[in-house]
Amino acid sequence: MIKLGISSCFMYPDPDRNVFGHKSLSYVENDMANYVTRKGILPVLIPDILDKELLYDILNQMDGFILQGGVDLAPETYGEKPIGKWKGDAYRDAFELKILDFAIKKSLPIMGICRGFQLMNAYFKGSLYQDILTQKEDVNEHRSAELYDTIKHPIVFAKGKFLDDLYTDEKEHYVNTVHHQAVKDLGKDLEVYAYSDDGLIEAFGYIKEPAGKVFGVQWHPEFFHTIKDELVDADILFDAFIKHFK
Repeated sequence: MIKLGISSCFMYPDPDRNVFGHKSLSYVENDMANYVTRKGILPVLIPDILDKELLYDILNQMDGFILQGGVDLAPETYGEKPIGKWKGDAYRDAFELKILDFAIKKSLPIMGICRGFQLMNAYFKGSLYQDILTQKEDVNEHRSAELYDTIKHPIVFAKGKFLDDLYTDEKEHYVNTVHHQAVKDLGKDLEVYAYSDDGLIEAFGYIKEPAGKVFGVQWHPEFFHTIKDELVDADILFDAFIKHFK
């Protein structure tokens, strides 16, 4: 059985919350759980364990990892100061960077999704647009709080790279879009797999591992089912990823 570690999303104490209002929660979003759960795969949520030794005991049992989406990265994580209201979550950044660093050093498969994609870029010394509409001209709106995972945009695969080779049977390529931050400067040892139609980096891979073993995507493949007839097939992507598991 493949043991797939999933980094936790965090919800912090909120006295106005009726359930566990004074406690912190570690959780996985349900679409993510459904996306990765299939025969032969055991999804394991990696909780926020304060004891470092116990955390690494758990990480040592995993065959690979997914870094979930969620709240923004803190600008300080990639060496910047906030330009506005986008403060991010430095605590979660530090937690997930431990997982990512462990996986890289152990040569384990990693898939970063949205926030996870951005975290990978920061880990490899890249930077982000804190808000693309504020910081970049001629860019489309990539997030709608109301429409959420029902909006899409075209994507252009880099010729001869992982995604271009993977999606040979699909003529039109679209992905969903649920983000307002994006890669600005690409991290070291990363190569671009895809761009959005307005020029933002939408996917990349780590060049020191086989293509598709350590990579990230800006979109949410786990939300594929919402408008699946209009998007690139998310199951093809996940199936290619788990081929790298021992």
